[in-house]
Amino acid sequence: MNDWTLPPYKFDDKDPSKRGPGPSPAAPQQPHDPWASEPPPRDPFKFSDSPPPPQSPPPPPPPEEPFRADLKHHAAKKKARKWGWIWGVLLVSFLVGVLAVGGGAAYVWFKYLKDTPPLPSRSALFAVNRAPGIRFEDRNGQVIATRGPRYGQRITLGAVPNYVPQAFMAAEDRRFYQHGPIDLQGIGRAAWTNWRAGRTRQGASTLTQQLAKGLFLTPDRVVKRKLQEMLLAWKLEQVLTKDEILELYLNRIYFGAGTYGVDGASQTYFGKPAGQLTLSEAALLASLPKAPSRLALTNDMERALARSRLILANMRKEGWITAEQERRALDDTPRLSPMALQDEGDYGWVLDYATTEAVKIAGQNAPDLVVRLTIDPLLQREGAEVVRQTMATETTRSGASQAALLSLSADGAIRAMVGGASYSESPFNRAVQARRQPGSTFKPFIYAAAVEKGVLPTDIRVDEPVKFGDWSPENYSGGYRGPMTVEQALITSTNTVAVKLGKEAGGAAIGDLVRRFGITTLPPVPDLSVSLGSYEVNLLQLTSGFQVFQQGGVRLEPYVIESITTQDGRGVFQHAPPAAERRVYDIGHASIMVKMMKKVVSDGTAKRAAFGRPAAGKTGTSQNWRDAWFVGFTPDYVTGVWVGNDDEKPMNKVVGGDIPASIWRRFMMTAHQTLAVRDFAWLLPDPAPQTEPDPRNGYYETLSAEFARAASELEAAAKAAETLAPSTPGQPPPDQLPY
Repeated sequence: MNDWTLPPYKFDDKDPSKRGPGPSPAAPQQPHDPWASEPPPRDPFKFSDSPPPPQSPPPPPPPEEPFRADLKHHAAKKKARKWGWIWGVLLVSFLVGVLAVGGGAAYVWFKYLKDTPPLPSRSALFAVNRAPGIRFEDRNGQVIATRGPRYGQRITLGAVPNYVPQAFMAAEDRRFYQHGPIDLQGIGRAAWTNWRAGRTRQGASTLTQQLAKGLFLTPDRVVKRKLQEMLLAWKLEQVLTKDEILELYLNRIYFGAGTYGVDGASQTYFGKPAGQLTLSEAALLASLPKAPSRLALTNDMERALARSRLILANMRKEGWITAEQERRALDDTPRLSPMALQDEGDYGWVLDYATTEAVKIAGQNAPDLVVRLTIDPLLQREGAEVVRQTMATETTRSGASQAALLSLSADGAIRAMVGGASYSESPFNRAVQARRQPGSTFKPFIYAAAVEKGVLPTDIRVDEPVKFGDWSPENYSGGYRGPMTVEQALITSTNTVAVKLGKEAGGAAIGDLVRRFGITTLPPVPDLSVSLGSYEVNLLQLTSGFQVFQQGGVRLEPYVIESITTQDGRGVFQHAPPAAERRVYDIGHASIMVKMMKKVVSDGTAKRAAFGRPAAGKTGTSQNWRDAWFVGFTPDYVTGVWVGNDDEKPMNKVVGGDIPASIWRRFMMTAHQTLAVRDFAWLLPDPAPQTEPDPRNGYYETLSAEFARAASELEAAAKAAETLAPSTPGQPPPDQLPY
């Protein structure tokens, strides 16, 4: 009978090669390890050939180390050092960050914000930097025009329909009441829009920022201005409520055409107060602050209307108006008041210049003013008409597109100022703002400096080839006339003699003289090319310099404002003649100069300017015929004329004795039509030579006669050749020298 009670066979875990032949002794009982892997199950159907090997006894447990307090303290100390190092790094990083932020803030402050304009008191905000409005009158007290900022009446939010302030918020800052002085959400939105477009399409300035810029800053697009704008906007919102800021904005924002404030714009453009504005008119005005000069209703009504339609759409989206109100506003196209379309005509250049002078005298924050000018309305109209007609008829032949005229009476008052052919086409004032080379018109100052050094009109100088370094000045005609008197050299505008006299006088003496005469654009010591008018001047200073000759050596400051009063009649300024004469040139020397310049008009290059009265002056033409001048005077008026092109393009050989002299003559005939004929009463007899006659004078006189005879023979031959050859278009006759 089978015995199924035998114990199952157990495989040995060890290497089979080490198994013994007999049964293994029983292993001692080991404690159960729950984490040890379970032994493989025994197969009850398999018998073992040998008993399992004996189990090795477990290793004895390691001896327990004794407790040591010093090691525990050491570990705690090490851990403390580790955290101390971490906290030290964090503290240093924090301090470095604070220093970096502080240093950056200090840099921004000193570079960009230190000179930020201070914020005035609440009560002064409505008047700060408020330029005066000006009513101009001519010398007779007749109103010419009203200039300067037009502000209208101060309005409150309650005095205008709700859609008026809402239109401006829809145009400039729809979230005005939801953000602070800076709209971070708007900045992010604008940055995203501009990045996607690849260019600037949207701005993020808040209404408060725009107000700060308009009141205190310039419109320059630079980082400094933008940071100052933000700082001022923050300050404004510290002292004003949102309603007060919006109200201040509506009263001070610029609307183009010299108009500030919504009431001033309403009066200017529509002839009504702001409280009577319609929705379409309010939206149209709200379109202007974005680009007031470009979108001014007198300049580009169509673009302003297009922007007003967008504003109406924004108002509807915000729920401020209904769709029906929007439709009615779109159908109601505003009409401009006739006052908005008034043209200042021929007075534009004068008013620009006079506005600047009035603000200099009365100050930026002056009240509205009444300014009486020195302008003679008859002469202003005549000067503008002569320039306009001449340019209309002579432009094609001459190649000149512009001209300017300025006239002073004997007391220095500006009686006429014409800055160009048309103010509406070009408001640039060529009588004041343009600086051009005067050419030979400058020679009288060179001669005047030489006369101060003792040169007399009868002195002899030789017209001959000259060379100063690498410079060899030549005469316009290309030839030389030999010995001639100083007077004759001025009459014929001989370049070589002028340069010789400039060399004799010296650059320092010439620089000193022209500064005494009121010309400030030359250096203290000009080079020798000044003898031929190489340094740029403007027409006002050049004409005023000639007045020193007219007045016998006395300098008069030119002026355009006779008096200034406030609108209520309070006196602000009254021009008064100087208490003592300001003599800058000897009267005897002035007499010599005037007599020589009288012969320039009667016998020389300015014959076209003669009009039957004692007159003196000098023609001039700059290099390559870019500028043509004539400045001349009688005992009653000094008048200067310039002709040329703004881009300095050469004309068709136009000379000072041509178009400028003709304009001067027509104007002066009108200016003198009611005046008696008179000469310069202060002229002195010619001075007698203080030395013995030069024994070489006879030789020079004989040589001069020989040169004259040879020159006459050459001129006769040239005239004979001209009769055989066709004339060159645009070539001036030989007797019309350019200087």
